[in-house]
Amino acid sequence: MTSIFDATGRNVACTVVEAGPCIVTQVKTEQTDGYNAIQLGFGEAKLKNTTKPASGHFDKANTTPKRKLVEFRDFNIPKSLGDTVTIEEVFNEGDYVDVVGTSRGKGFQGVVKRHGFKGVGDASHGQHNRQRAPGSIGASSDPSRVMKGMKMAGQTGNKRVKMLSLSVVRLLPDKNIILLKGAVPGHKGSYLIIEK
Repeated sequence: MTSIFDATGRNVACTVVEAGPCIVTQVKTEQTDGYNAIQLGFGEAKLKNTTKPASGHFDKANTTPKRKLVEFRDFNIPKSLGDTVTIEEVFNEGDYVDVVGTSRGKGFQGVVKRHGFKGVGDASHGQHNRQRAPGSIGASSDPSRVMKGMKMAGQTGNKRVKMLSLSVVRLLPDKNIILLKGAVPGHKGSYLIIEK
């Protein structure tokens, strides 16, 4: 992340995202596939690490293998196979976008870190080693089981997360960089999907 000053002089925290150039690797139409969509490829992949079917897919588009393929339905900009999509064609400064990514994995965590439980606070009145424990988890002998969805310890993070309505603060078209206001899911270098 970084920060820049906007037109009013306020310091705005931003995330720097490299968003292109993206190559059109497939065009789906109502006649052939039943719906209109466009598939974009991003990031260079080695040919030796690409499967034969994927290589044929990229050869049709007359492009090198890509690391990430994403399909966008009802893409408004008319494009054909092998065309390049740049950020200035799709985004403008001030637009609001949704960003989809995989959150950082934090491993197996307890209920305090995973769900924000507070524990018992001070260890008075006979409490022993219960500060970060979940407490009671079920009812009596009537259901005789733990209900589904009970908040318990477990794997935290490493899930698909969608951040809604992040504003595009600035575009740097010569470097294919978008500055988005606020934070986005995932670690540095992870792949994101930006939806307008």
